[in-house]
Amino acid sequence: MSVGGRSLLDRVLDACPDAATAVVVGPRRPTVRPVVQAREDPPGGGPLAALDAGLRRTTAPVVLVLSADLPFLTGATVRALLAAAAAAGADGALLRDAEGRDQPLVAAYRSVPLRRALDAVRAENGELAGLPLRALLGRLSLRRVSDPTASASFDCDTWEDIEAARARIREHGTVLDEWITAAKAELGIDVDVDTAALLDLARDAAHGVARPAAPLTTFLIGYAAAQQGRDVSVLAEKVAALANRWAAESAEPAESAKPAEPAEPAGATPEAASEAESKARPAE
Repeated sequence: MSVGGRSLLDRVLDACPDAATAVVVGPRRPTVRPVVQAREDPPGGGPLAALDAGLRRTTAPVVLVLSADLPFLTGATVRALLAAAAAAGADGALLRDAEGRDQPLVAAYRSVPLRRALDAVRAENGELAGLPLRALLGRLSLRRVSDPTASASFDCDTWEDIEAARARIREHGTVLDEWITAAKAELGIDVDVDTAALLDLARDAAHGVARPAAPLTTFLIGYAAAQQGRDVSVLAEKVAALANRWAAESAEPAESAKPAEPAEPAGATPEAASEAESKARPAE
């Protein structure tokens, strides 16, 4: 299932690019990023069984546990969870949505206490399959990270949720950022893009030169940034200044381009200059 031209799974993976290992638990699905595949036992055995299967495929001291249907999860939320999980005395941190509900599948856990809690639940119940996550949470000391805008915790459980997510990314205030993020992921690049600077440049090129100059110029900016390793916003400012100079020249009256009249000789009076001019004229 996709939102904004990218699968929900890829969108979640994009939010944690610095993870040493990405483990995906469930049926095999194509991903842009390489992942380690795992399967819960039994297949479809529920969240605790899936959590246990994923944990067996990593030795990281802290693990992110994220459901694969979070279209608006961001790196900022991931970093906030990791920072909260690193606090003294904490076994981890989870997201709390705008309605005050804990989201244990948007969380960061310390591996040692998490494994210990899973073992205790298994010993008490004989297995993990079919058990709810609340059977685990009461055994852990967890910090809460708020999600006041309900963005990071928005999940897609139904077709209506998918449609709502697709409409949301096309809203006026977010569509450009969503598109730039999707395009960078598709191209396999990681570069900061100063959207405002590039849009200003495109406007200046379109108005001051010609409309097709806008997309061609922004392409050249990207190419130069890649070739020279320079900052996009600096290059955009440089070329925007060129476009403004170009536009200024085309707006100047033709007369202003004429060479300046020679200055009068030092010490000459208006009368002398007039007399010299009359002598220089050819005869009628």
